[in-house]
Amino acid sequence: MHRTSAGISGKYARSGNDDNQPDNHTASARCGRYRQCTVRHRDNPPRPALGHNEFYHSPGARPHQHLLRRSVNIAQDFNALIKKEIINGLVSKSDRLGDRYDGRDHGLYASSIKKYTSTSKRPLNRAEQGQLIHLLQNFTATRSWNWRSLTTTLHSFTSAGVFTAHNPIDERVKRTQVALLSTLLDAIIFNCNQKPEVRDIDARGIANQLWAMAKLVDNGQVRTPEIEKAMAALLSHVNALKDQFIPQHITNLLWAMAKLVDSGQEQTSVFKGATAALLPLVNAQKDQFNAQGITNLLWAMAKLVDSGQERTPELKEAVAALLPHVSAQKANFTPQGIANLLWAMAKLVDNRYELTPGLKEALAALLPLVNAKNNQFIPQHIANLLWAMAKLVDNRQEQTPELNEAVAALLSHVSAQKANFKPQEIVNLLWAMAKLVDNGQEQTPGLNKAVVALLPHVNTHKDQFNARGIANLLWAMAKLVDKGLERTPQLKEAVATLLPFVNAQKANFKLQEITNLLWATAKLVDNGLERTPLLTEAVAGLLPLVNTAKANFNPQEIANLLWAMVKLLDNGLDRTPELKEAVAALLPHVNAKKDNFTPQGIASLLWAMAKLVDSGQERTPGLNEAVAALLPHVNAKKDQFKALGITNLLWAMAKLVDNGLERTPELNKAVAALLQHVNAHKNLFNAQHIANLLWAMAKLVDNGEWTSELDEAVAVLLRHVNAQKASFKPQEIANLLWATAKLGEFVELKAVTSMFESLVYRISENPQLSQQNLLMSLWGVMVCCARLSMDSRSNNWFEKQMDDLFARVENTSPDNLEDQSVIAMAASWLGRACPVVPHYRTTVSKPQAEFRNQLQSCIPSLQIEEEKSLNSLPPVDLLLPDHNMVIEIQGPFHYVGADFKTRNGSTLLKIALLQKAGFEVIEIPANQLLNNDLMKPYIDQIKIRTGIPPQGHGSVSLKRRWADEACVTADDRQPSDHGYLNAQEHLEEQTGKPAKRKRKNSQ
Repeated sequence: MHRTSAGISGKYARSGNDDNQPDNHTASARCGRYRQCTVRHRDNPPRPALGHNEFYHSPGARPHQHLLRRSVNIAQDFNALIKKEIINGLVSKSDRLGDRYDGRDHGLYASSIKKYTSTSKRPLNRAEQGQLIHLLQNFTATRSWNWRSLTTTLHSFTSAGVFTAHNPIDERVKRTQVALLSTLLDAIIFNCNQKPEVRDIDARGIANQLWAMAKLVDNGQVRTPEIEKAMAALLSHVNALKDQFIPQHITNLLWAMAKLVDSGQEQTSVFKGATAALLPLVNAQKDQFNAQGITNLLWAMAKLVDSGQERTPELKEAVAALLPHVSAQKANFTPQGIANLLWAMAKLVDNRYELTPGLKEALAALLPLVNAKNNQFIPQHIANLLWAMAKLVDNRQEQTPELNEAVAALLSHVSAQKANFKPQEIVNLLWAMAKLVDNGQEQTPGLNKAVVALLPHVNTHKDQFNARGIANLLWAMAKLVDKGLERTPQLKEAVATLLPFVNAQKANFKLQEITNLLWATAKLVDNGLERTPLLTEAVAGLLPLVNTAKANFNPQEIANLLWAMVKLLDNGLDRTPELKEAVAALLPHVNAKKDNFTPQGIASLLWAMAKLVDSGQERTPGLNEAVAALLPHVNAKKDQFKALGITNLLWAMAKLVDNGLERTPELNKAVAALLQHVNAHKNLFNAQHIANLLWAMAKLVDNGEWTSELDEAVAVLLRHVNAQKASFKPQEIANLLWATAKLGEFVELKAVTSMFESLVYRISENPQLSQQNLLMSLWGVMVCCARLSMDSRSNNWFEKQMDDLFARVENTSPDNLEDQSVIAMAASWLGRACPVVPHYRTTVSKPQAEFRNQLQSCIPSLQIEEEKSLNSLPPVDLLLPDHNMVIEIQGPFHYVGADFKTRNGSTLLKIALLQKAGFEVIEIPANQLLNNDLMKPYIDQIKIRTGIPPQGHGSVSLKRRWADEACVTADDRQPSDHGYLNAQEHLEEQTGKPAKRKRKNSQ
């Protein structure tokens, strides 16, 4: 989070409490005087203990000192404080005493200015500061000043806002501020570097001076070399004086150090040493911190950890020691205290601090206070609280009723306060709402109203968002849209407003921001946002950064980047050289970091690589190695994949295999491991998951995969299709029709017709369906018609659906053979003229060639044509034109699971089409043609069919006898008798007597 909205900020601008001020006591120390840089120690008589805002006074006070000591009247006394004679008196005394002057009266004057602002409950305004600075041109600190005077002056002027830089800056004011601060810092450094026996520094002064310097830097003061040197000098004494620090000092020091680190202070060895010295004191004095101290300490430790502080045992013990006191002190926390505590706990957890029982109890104590005080939170608090709760939930904090009530209470104020949020707060609010929704928060009317209220302010503040803010805003809007937020004109305008700044700020994006931006653009486009030139330019500006930083992305970023680039390609982005280079640059790092990907990352990566290959990306050695590196991890992490991960992985592996990836043992193991979990997750799969899973399984089957696990998984999913039928989108219906048809006789015909009847009409009613989905649906309906035809059942309704689908594609000109073939087959079935001329590739298998040769040898006069395309249909193996007969030598790929029993959809459709065209079709399983002796009975039966008497004895049925056939819902399904010779027919032809027939109908 941005430093101005992430933690403790100045209190004067908002209220009168002193939440962030150190104690206002000045240090009790010995006084000293300096002559020519040599310290002469002078003992002072014992002094009484001082109260709040009291200071020692020089003996023999002048009239101007009496003025400073009297009480401040807000209405009258600022003018009294800036009388010229007061400053002249101070300058005169300093000049008169020279290096014997200890700066006491200067400190007293600075304290009076602070007292005025404390009473006013605000820092000096611009006019007051200008008047005062004009008088302070000769207000100069010297090395002769004692420690107390230096501390009082620096702390008081800082608290009062004397050093605050107002915009636009007045150069005269700036010069005086720089000169005064320079003299103070020089004197502090000088004091710190004195020998122990002569320096008069103390614990309170160190705490207050470091607090003041942190406050200066937090208010925009540049960290000059002098400030750096002064801070280092003060920090070097923390360890030596640690036993003298009281609770307030410990709080102020750790707060100051956190603020300094947050503004860019390097955590040097001296800095780390000071931190290490202070942390055990938190544990030792844990019972003495008040509510404000607890708040500031936890904020400081969270900020230090967030800025790279090591989570040492001492830090963990300090946090653990304070947490029980949050619950004990809950009634005393201010609204800002509540906001800072929740922010701190969220930051600690986000930086891998364990969500311990103590931390959960502290959260449970604070959450009801958010609801109770929801009307008292200012915009900054609202933003920080919602950010904190979103971050906690994102780190697995349970979304308890108290947390949900707190979120709802705060959301109701977002709309009312919308005009008062700063740019960083707008970023944090939208990010928080997106994260809450991403973790299951319901998109209530209150949440939607808050989002709608903020979106116009993105446009208003567009020039004020930094690189991180732009990335987080676009990520948040993409996430909200992905979770169902309507793409309103305001949202589109907000996105369009930010996109030009992506290119302008590209040099400032960190690795995670590059990742989030590409992910966001991909998600927005995937959810229907127009791919405008602005979006294309933003992506083009980011892609070279991926290549440049390729070695530095962590595993999650690599997974998200590849997913995003592939999604953009899938939605029409050009495959530019920059995109190719970015993909190629990341792939080697998949292999290098293979052991560190989460289950979700593995699923995203394999999905992305499958999509790349499917869109034409060459399967380079780099891509193959990346796939091979991930597959063993699928098996190793099989129990950790969620329903979506299982779906994407099986889809990806099916797609990769379909595009030529070798089915290695690792791939087979990965598939088998995932299939086992389909049944376990069956109730978690939504309609899209079911459609994609069945598509994937059908593809795996089509490529020769068949196991008992796949058998069971298909059966489980098919039973859920009917229950989800109302939820399937048109594309998912197309996938379902294709997959179910592809599985052929594995799925009971009754189940197929029931499913198709409930889904096909929705395809016909959808005018926006893509050509690919229309062709898939058309093919599926044809297979259904084929099965009904072969079973002598009526298919008129399905033929009507086929006719409607054909009418929507017959005038298209697909450029790939598979789509051309679907159109040709539909035209043949419907008796239409074929609008395309498919150019089929022909391949003669070894069993086919051997059988043809043997058949020709036995019947030399028989005319045989090979690989002949009939009526623009796919080529047949052997055609006997004189007898109108087709012989199909059916290899393993004609059967589900290569079992030589269960014909797949493609085989069934081809046979039915040939029969419908008037051909007699003889199917011979290739496993029955392993030698000439096995071929002879088949040749004899062909002789009978062609009217040529067979020689010898014995023949064999050309119809397959399928015993114990596996199926989804019944085990007694038999194929129809169309186009087969069986033993009974053979007997009739031999004897001239009818044989008894027994027919088993398809179930």
